Amino acid sequence: MSKKTHQQQLAARKAKRLAERESERRRQRRNLAITIASVATVVVVIVGVFVVFGVGGDDKPAAAPSDQASAGPENKPTSIPTAMAPAPKRATPLAAEVNCTYKKSAEPASKKVNPPADGKTKASGTSKVSLNTSIGDLQLTLDSALAPCAVKNFLSLVGQKYFDNTKCHRLTVGEGLQVLQCGDPTGTGSGGPGYSFADEVYPTLKYGRGVLAMANSGANTNGSQFFIVYGDASGLTPQYTAFGTIDEASAKLIDKVAEAGVTPQNGPQDGTPITPVEIKTATAAA
Repeated sequence: MSKKTHQQQLAARKAKRLAERESERRRQRRNLAITIASVATVVVVIVGVFVVFGVGGDDKPAAAPSDQASAGPENKPTSIPTAMAPAPKRATPLAAEVNCTYKKSAEPASKKVNPPADGKTKASGTSKVSLNTSIGDLQLTLDSALAPCAVKNFLSLVGQKYFDNTKCHRLTVGEGLQVLQCGDPTGTGSGGPGYSFADEVYPTLKYGRGVLAMANSGANTNGSQFFIVYGDASGLTPQYTAFGTIDEASAKLIDKVAEAGVTPQNGPQDGTPITPVEIKTATAAA
């Protein structure tokens, strides 16, 4: 082999090694971008909630019971505020009556149900609802002065037994978003009643321990999914219709569920509650 040929082979091997290294660097950069995008997606889900709270719109299936092992420290809340938040209140009251409209959705109902009747609804008064669940009774107070159309919808679903024998499919335990999400008969996070109604939010709306609100998958997409804030909700912006509260005893029941942790789905602190929360019956006070 001539010296020239040997040098050419060395140069070729060097060029090949450089190309392989550059290819590996590109692969690593690509993987990093995917990781960052995934993290950003989780943040969007958390800050946007819901949405989901697509706080109505997570289309990932819930983990099967056999997948629900004990959670590690990263799948549990580091702390939960114990003080109940002040009940939400509008700075400017609504008119005595508001017009509510419930529009048919493109997606079929997850459970057969009729939408509430369109028309004028009183924007005052409270209603009591009890959720008999596998962790105990959750006591809800619905406030029509906050969101009359949401209250009308919730009471209609309760009356039609829409929530009976359904699971709360989502629990978040991270700082800034500590909520339990329910109201989807499919248990996947993508189900709804087959119709939607408009948001009833206002700029000064704040969420905290004890607040009850509608989950959504974007503006004016309220349906049947709702969430209960049991702890910190400082990461939420006022885009989820608050329509009532739960009492302190109910919040403490949810604390125990949170402390057991989650089976991760949308990140280590967002997924299916390891302690199942099943709504056996939902009943409105007469």
